[in-house]
Amino acid sequence: MTNRAAAPSSSSSAASSSPGDPSLLLSRRDLDFLLHEWLDVPSLLERPRFAEHDRETVDAVLDLAAEVAAEKFAPHNKRNDAEEPRFEDGRVRMHPEVKEALTAFAQTGLLTAAMDAEVGGMQLPQVVTSACFAWFQAANVGTSAYPFLTVGNANLLLAHGSPEQVETWVKPMLEGRYYGTMCLSEPQAGSSLADITTRAEPQPDGTYRLFGNKMWISGGDHELSENIVHLVLAKIPGGPAGVKGISLFVVPKVLEDGTRNDVALAGLNHKMGYRGTTNCLLNFGERGDGAVGHLVGREHHGLAYMFHMMNEARIGVGAGAVALGYTGYLKALEYARVRTQGRPLAGRDPSSPMVPLIAHADVRRMLLAQKSYVEGGLALVLFAARLVDEQRTAETESARREASLLLDLLTPVAKSWPSQWCLAANDLAIQVHGGYGYTREYDVEQHYRDNRLNPIHEGTHGIQGLDLLGRKVAAPGAFDLFTARVRATAQRATAEGAKAQRAGTQRAGADGGGGDGELGVFAGQLLDALGELESVTRALHGPADVEERLANASLYLEAFGHVCVAWLWLEQGLACGASEDPFHEGKRQAMRYFFRYELPRVGPQLTLLAAADRTTLDMRAEWF
Repeated sequence: MTNRAAAPSSSSSAASSSPGDPSLLLSRRDLDFLLHEWLDVPSLLERPRFAEHDRETVDAVLDLAAEVAAEKFAPHNKRNDAEEPRFEDGRVRMHPEVKEALTAFAQTGLLTAAMDAEVGGMQLPQVVTSACFAWFQAANVGTSAYPFLTVGNANLLLAHGSPEQVETWVKPMLEGRYYGTMCLSEPQAGSSLADITTRAEPQPDGTYRLFGNKMWISGGDHELSENIVHLVLAKIPGGPAGVKGISLFVVPKVLEDGTRNDVALAGLNHKMGYRGTTNCLLNFGERGDGAVGHLVGREHHGLAYMFHMMNEARIGVGAGAVALGYTGYLKALEYARVRTQGRPLAGRDPSSPMVPLIAHADVRRMLLAQKSYVEGGLALVLFAARLVDEQRTAETESARREASLLLDLLTPVAKSWPSQWCLAANDLAIQVHGGYGYTREYDVEQHYRDNRLNPIHEGTHGIQGLDLLGRKVAAPGAFDLFTARVRATAQRATAEGAKAQRAGTQRAGADGGGGDGELGVFAGQLLDALGELESVTRALHGPADVEERLANASLYLEAFGHVCVAWLWLEQGLACGASEDPFHEGKRQAMRYFFRYELPRVGPQLTLLAAADRTTLDMRAEWF
């Protein structure tokens, strides 16, 4: 700490935590529960693609991820924030711990963990790889962004690039020698990609020369690697207008002959949080010759290709939001256990010793809310990762198709719900710390600022809401598949509750609730909310006025997300079985909280949506 005199008592100052303590990054017990007790990774490992792995492999990679995250990423997280990258003499300067951490990460093999063996991959299940990477996001989201972007870039080129492009650009990325970016936005266009103006002029040798500017490019320039592989959206002159005229190009920072490409760093954006990741304004063709680019796939299909990386990134953003919310929760929990303050309401003897913060009901309320958000969010993003594995390896074509359909539907939810509610968890973590939480000496202040980016990048809440309501729920079969899955879980929960009651084994919950028997009650609440969601969804797809239909798309996204996470909490409740150990009891209590405090939010939201309220739509600019 920079000001020891301002710190609380020694018993509470310990809660500022050692940055290298993995138990304050994520809960390994929760990951084991989600992977093995709920998502049934053991059955995945029986499939041919994953046949070389077993539970021992999974445990080993999780242990390795936790160790490297704690030892190499966490220690410089605060320095990453306080000493953000600098733009000096046309170059990016940053402290050396970043490169050291990334070198250690590359040596773990986790860059290629989920990839095919033929490109050097480990062919681990995506759900396991996602769990591993969450450790790094929790430890240092700024440094972890570089491999995060690189893996997405490489996956896009593996799917849509030519063999030559894979050999030239992907292999060095997978070795950790090159890093990758995605270059979409422009200063004048923002998220409106139809309005980008970067142009790509074809050359006689089959390459293109790019001219234009790209803004908000994460990892856009640095000296952490030998090269940076930019994936750039641009328009070829004479092509169709709007998004139908967008093509995708590989534009390296350094050309194959070792000379510098015509890609210039114009400046760094100074961010509220997430400061360890360079965020750049790049000029292509500043020297006048144009930046050399290589077309990916076919002309004018660039946006479709880029969605391969964007959708992967959107789920990754949701995972990052969970990781930041989770580590903030664990640090708030530790603080509440060791910080003493006040006395029980029933016994205010001033001579009695003060009690830990966690003894106060309102503190437990805040901690329980955080637990329900971060553990619900982690379930959501790992469920999405499990769908990727189903998409790749399910035994039947229909099962693979269903996984793809459900993943497409849930991608905007997996991006936005954690970005909203795990940020809310960070807010509560600060509140648990009180005044100390609002100071830079404690990590929770930075976690909030870092997480505040996640509702914005890779598509704002508004964009995700439009995507969900405007397109995803309208996709043939998608919404029906979701509702069928939710109903199946509710039926299982109802049956389990009835079975427990008939057997006379219904346990009393910690709050006097009904244990397994109450699963049926929660199933009924979930079905009621789902029925309302179905009704509203049908109604919103009735009006011909698209503006009226989509005016409250963000509200629809939030309501849909809460129904979805309630479903996954009921799934977790079922996975707990009859166990009465403290971990499973804690899971049940968080489930109770979500159903009693959070799911009821959905009713008024759906009522407002059903009314097709025009308050926001009818507001005029001149009335503000």
